[in-house]
Amino acid sequence: MTSTSSLEITVENSGMNVRVRVSGRINVDSSPDLRDCLLAILSAEPLPRAITVDLAGVPYIETSGIATLIEALRIARHRQTTLCLQGISGSVLRLFEVTGVLALFESSDCKKQVS
Repeated sequence: MTSTSSLEITVENSGMNVRVRVSGRINVDSSPDLRDCLLAILSAEPLPRAITVDLAGVPYIETSGIATLIEALRIARHRQTTLCLQGISGSVLRLFEVTGVLALFESSDCKKQVS
């Protein structure tokens, strides 16, 4: 999936699991593309058992991107799907830690899916 923004999103299906690789800056212009991608996955049938969002290629994220991820997490939980974040580092990790958002995504279910 490619968009007009500077964000590149790749979706990989592996059985009942989906990995979403994101590369680029997530800001107010690009977060709608990420939102559309995640909502499409969360409305697909059959619904994936787990979705892992790999943010290793994301050097920068604004609050609009964090809001997008929280919205996807809320929908995933409602639909009984695990949504995990992976590859968070640098300033993105610090922002997730300072805002307390990282704790929302940390669960034993995520650790099982990543390993």
